[in-house]
Amino acid sequence: MSDNSNEEQGDPTGSTMMFRRFVTDNKEPDAAPKRSVTPYVLAGVGALLAIGIIVGVVITWS
Repeated sequence: MSDNSNEEQGDPTGSTMMFRRFVTDNKEPDAAPKRSVTPYVLAGVGALLAIGIIVGVVITWS
């Protein structure tokens, strides 16, 4: 245990600098952007509206 504390006292920022260098050199690839939900919502609303119009026309003419 005393060996470990001696290393930390000898170079207190060494491990931090090594970690920062590691993070800088090894960047993770950017995550893929999330797809927007809006087109799917609009398509669903449009489909429901079209079905409603068709049902309305069928009920009116029968």
